[in-house]
Amino acid sequence: MIGVGHLGREHARVLASLEGSKLVSVCDIDETVGRQIADLYGVRFVPDFRELLGEVDAVSIATPTVNHHEITCACLAARVSALVEKPIARTLAEADEMIRLADESGATLQVGHIERFNPAFRALQPHIRQPRFFEVHRMGIFTPRSLDIDVVMDLMVHELDIIATLVTSEVTRLEAVGIPILTPRVDLANARLEFADGCIANITASRVAGERLRKLRVFQLNEYYSLDYAEQQVSMCRLKPSKQGRPEIVAGMLEVVRREPLEAEIEHFLECVRTGTEPVVSGRDGRRALTLAYDVLAKIHEHAARAGIGQPILDFRF
Repeated sequence: MIGVGHLGREHARVLASLEGSKLVSVCDIDETVGRQIADLYGVRFVPDFRELLGEVDAVSIATPTVNHHEITCACLAARVSALVEKPIARTLAEADEMIRLADESGATLQVGHIERFNPAFRALQPHIRQPRFFEVHRMGIFTPRSLDIDVVMDLMVHELDIIATLVTSEVTRLEAVGIPILTPRVDLANARLEFADGCIANITASRVAGERLRKLRVFQLNEYYSLDYAEQQVSMCRLKPSKQGRPEIVAGMLEVVRREPLEAEIEHFLECVRTGTEPVVSGRDGRRALTLAYDVLAKIHEHAARAGIGQPILDFRF
């Protein structure tokens, strides 16, 4: 386990509990924190991830995004499989090198878009055939975490990945606005995506909201679905033809088998490492979401320039 901050600790917990694999080491630049987590699970602590190369089959990487490329590339070059948290990298060029090394080495590269493993999404996905409209809200209460990236890369990127998975058509138009509120970076953003097949997606993401909210609503011909990621629930409403000539409205809930998404994600990663199969969320999927996130950020900065308002800090390079 490389990086045991808030999210990395959860990765370590799951890795230590799953059958069929063995957590052998924890790595973190903060020796006090790293040793604490290593001692908790009775494993070795190392201050430098390079000490692990050649000694492990796989790593889980939950460091700040700025470190993803260096660590992941070193691991893949050594034929060590890697589960790297989202976003995949800082730049598309970095993502491309990570994908290339995975292809050349044969090691597994999976990106941590965890909502793909949410049981509610998995229950919904088979029902989506030709979506026409998405309304998505991902809101979080402000915490002093992940402030090295903005809300687009931190939260909205989840929904960009989900929608790109459900809509097979290409994006033809994108508009976005965003503002810094409590940090110098974008804390609140809204994006509207139009696809070649006519589908439209409206996404709002905030990390300075007064409540936590993670909901996706999708409409297609004669059907409506509302997904709650946190509650792992999907409600549906469907228009059903009637013999009397007047259709009836059928409402209900999809069957969802509840499970911790992180556990499902890591278990899938380990199975891909064992079998050599392509992960559900590949490096190319991570790059696709990163591309859309950059497109959103570009539009945010265009809007800010047109409006004559201050530009939020953008550490990522297009």
